[in-house]
Amino acid sequence: MANPAFFCPLTHEGLLAIRGVDAAKFLQGQLTCNLNYLDQDTCSLGARCTPKGRMTSSFRILAQGDGFLLAMAADLVESQLSELKKYAVFSKSTLGDESASWVRYGLSQGDGALLALGLDLPQTADSVCRNGQLIALRLPDGRAELWAAQADAATLQARLAAQLPEAPLDAWLLAQVRAGIGQVVNATRELFIPQMINLQALGGVSFKKGCYTGQEIVARMQYLGKLKRRLYRLALTQGDLPTPGMELFSPVHQSSVGEVVLAAPAEGGCELLAVLQEDAVTDGRIHLGAADGPTLSLLDLPYTLDADREIQR
Repeated sequence: MANPAFFCPLTHEGLLAIRGVDAAKFLQGQLTCNLNYLDQDTCSLGARCTPKGRMTSSFRILAQGDGFLLAMAADLVESQLSELKKYAVFSKSTLGDESASWVRYGLSQGDGALLALGLDLPQTADSVCRNGQLIALRLPDGRAELWAAQADAATLQARLAAQLPEAPLDAWLLAQVRAGIGQVVNATRELFIPQMINLQALGGVSFKKGCYTGQEIVARMQYLGKLKRRLYRLALTQGDLPTPGMELFSPVHQSSVGEVVLAAPAEGGCELLAVLQEDAVTDGRIHLGAADGPTLSLLDLPYTLDADREIQR
């Protein structure tokens, strides 16, 4: 299902910055992704976990200037900043909220608009292209993000609007749902381990980098565990738009069998990503909010899971 051509401001996320000579060393011990893979031409998905392997945030991380920028749900920036500062006391690094210093746009079928800005972005997922203060990032499903200094926002938006129709944020979120890219928000923090939202299948978890907070649990699940809950894509044709953290139910259990990760309006209803127990998926009878709530139907994800490939990163 091809995404239509459009652009939209990514107002739902903020930017957490970690800068200084020890920024990479500090973050390497905090995050699931391997910062040794990041350079001026590469970005990555990633997460930060509790010692029990539960994600307190997920993000896209990018090298910039003398450190890194992490784009995450806006309602997580303050808490993540506060928590990280506690661990950075003995590190030569500074942390801050740079959300107000940057503007970010999502582009679907927008490579022509990027070229007009001097950005020839490769098609390879996680590629990065730069032109002065402009930064373009390639997402796994072919969409792109454009980052720029806030001072350039008005001019940049006008140039994008000359080539692409502007769409509401829901259009971007629907494309994210269809791409199978889960995201932690405040309502779902500490609910999931990375594999529950397939983060390892999207390059957001490294199993070769060594220790980081929660690494033992995450690695054990990959090598030895049997994951009973995993990310699925579903459709809903009735009722209100589900919110992250909303519970799902099935006759195979008396209690909840999963939670909504992300949802967006779609033709005839909405589509969503949810973490679900495998036996409920096998049974196929899945309901939103209560055992007798609206019925959900399963849809395909655009990628496959390959444990052998995932552990090579």
